[in-house]
Amino acid sequence: MSRYRQMQVFDAVAQAGSLAAAARRLELSVATVQRSVDALEARLNVCLLDRGHRGVTLSPAGERFALSCRQILEQTEEAERSAAGIHTCAGGQLTLALPLLMDHQVLTPIAIAYLDAFPDVQLATRASHGLPRLLEEGVDVALVVGHLANSSEFAQPLGMVSPIVCAAPAYLAKWGRPQTPDELRNHRAVLASAPGYDAAWQFRCERSTRQVKPVPVLTCTTQRAAIHAATLGLGLIRCMSYEAHAELHSGLLEPVLQPFAGPGLPAQLIYRHGRRAEARVRSFVDFATPRLRAHPAFAG
Repeated sequence: MSRYRQMQVFDAVAQAGSLAAAARRLELSVATVQRSVDALEARLNVCLLDRGHRGVTLSPAGERFALSCRQILEQTEEAERSAAGIHTCAGGQLTLALPLLMDHQVLTPIAIAYLDAFPDVQLATRASHGLPRLLEEGVDVALVVGHLANSSEFAQPLGMVSPIVCAAPAYLAKWGRPQTPDELRNHRAVLASAPGYDAAWQFRCERSTRQVKPVPVLTCTTQRAAIHAATLGLGLIRCMSYEAHAELHSGLLEPVLQPFAGPGLPAQLIYRHGRRAEARVRSFVDFATPRLRAHPAFAG
């Protein structure tokens, strides 16, 4: 195996955090990946991976070598992309990851306008919960909500979103408007059982955080179904502000308990390579960022 290929294999292991994940990404056997790393360590006469019963981690020397490998590989990839014209023309498939309900509430009109401006790009969206791993999952750009750990990705801040409790005007007219989290015990709630949606609702009370677990009158598989049920007057619902943006904007839902709302979370676009990214990535980031920043869903 060539030195360059050994660097590619080691970079995959460093990015994925395991030999098995790197092998899947490279479409190699775990044994082949292991032999490549062993040969690289033997040639450099240094331990790059610390091996344990829970998997592998980078040694201090491995962390330094991984950074150098990534820089060399990215420079090589950039040269190849430039020679192929990928830097100059926005075309091909662009894979975009985003939180659940973000497409329905925010992204779709912007995506349609982008595809109209860049007709050679095909956009593939992936709605999911949690922070995606761009390299491992084959994602070009991700719209994420929450605080980011230090990483090699670039980020464009878009604004803030916040947790909100809301209900239909008909429900509030019948059951009253709660003034404190304690009053939720006298109210009906609609919950979602999907991953990422906690049964306990958090509120900010003076200098502490308080959890209240409402009794649900309905539990839905998805948050979209729960929001729809809330618009029909079935009960209170807690969601992120962008998840019910259209319903709040149209008056189908009204916010309550706003003085007790939890802290807002930042929203941002993340991507790899910065200004050296492919034209399709740069074109989407440059096109979408100002439009997303102007969207009222990110007003916090």
